[in-house]
Amino acid sequence: MAPFIDGLAYPLRVSHYAELLNPLWASHQLRARIEHFHEETGNARTLTLRPGKGWRTHRAGQHVRVAVAIDGRTYTRTYTISSAPERDDGCFTITVKAIAGGRVSPHLVRSVGIGDHLTVGLPQGDFHLPDARPVLPLFITAGSGITPARAMLASLIAQERMPETVHVHYAPREREVIFGQELRQLAQHHRRYRFEQVFTRQGAGPGAPTAHFHAAQLERLCPDWRERDVYACGPPALLAALQRHFTAERGKHRLHIERFVADFAATPADAVGGEVRFARSRVRATADQQTPLLRVAENEGMNPPHGCRMGICHSCDARLLSGCVRDLRTGRITTEAGSIVQPCVSAAAGDCELDL
Repeated sequence: MAPFIDGLAYPLRVSHYAELLNPLWASHQLRARIEHFHEETGNARTLTLRPGKGWRTHRAGQHVRVAVAIDGRTYTRTYTISSAPERDDGCFTITVKAIAGGRVSPHLVRSVGIGDHLTVGLPQGDFHLPDARPVLPLFITAGSGITPARAMLASLIAQERMPETVHVHYAPREREVIFGQELRQLAQHHRRYRFEQVFTRQGAGPGAPTAHFHAAQLERLCPDWRERDVYACGPPALLAALQRHFTAERGKHRLHIERFVADFAATPADAVGGEVRFARSRVRATADQQTPLLRVAENEGMNPPHGCRMGICHSCDARLLSGCVRDLRTGRITTEAGSIVQPCVSAAAGDCELDL
């Protein structure tokens, strides 16, 4: 029956007309309405979103793609869902930190308001606690990397199965700790949760932790870290330091990492860029050897599909028509015409042509 009714609405679908009455009724794209917002810090805001038709419950720690129109162009970014799936009001939250020079995050932190609608994807990602209760979890987070930990903690509390948990969090200063007051209160009232804050730019007095991650610091803050399952999220420097440490200590299998940005390898000294041709758009551009092709396209005024911008979601996948590109994460060169490449994590390695 639905295809028949859609046929009557051609060239649109019934869903397009339903969207005019209520964007949450649309079925051709998933929308969410901003119900509430809360300022977490001077540059971070939590948005409470009510998803529309087609939404499914997430697992604590998963992320979601969010698309927003800015100045007539649509931009997509990925944000961790910061609330527990056990909420009973049908809503979920994302917590966004405004990135200096960014397009989307400052808009979500400072410009959107209650009643605005965003286009969202379905929950994705495998950075979540196992169904079986982790024996001894250790969260190591920094900056807005605290969001998946907050969701997991809220979920554990809602399920009344909080194990003995240690949480080490890095922030420049105390006032910049997202969810700081909430988690400090949780630590005061929940005997199974210990919250260790490390302020990297704040003089906190003799003996107080003031440095970035290092082995001796971990030993002091969490002496039994070797017995714990570790869930880490934060900037690349922290995650790289953790990987080195846990690999050296043969504990890599216990380390679970969630990244906000791709982990790019060093650019070879002999790497070169080239002329990039976007065939369908009939756009040509000169690219260097390290700028992702997605950004090259956007700098030329294009708006190709994309999602996570770090090579996970494959929303930007494009066919290589000719030439040579290099994967910025692995350094692997692709030259075979017809291969699928990821423009968000690939750069020109000479002249190349993409089916975009």
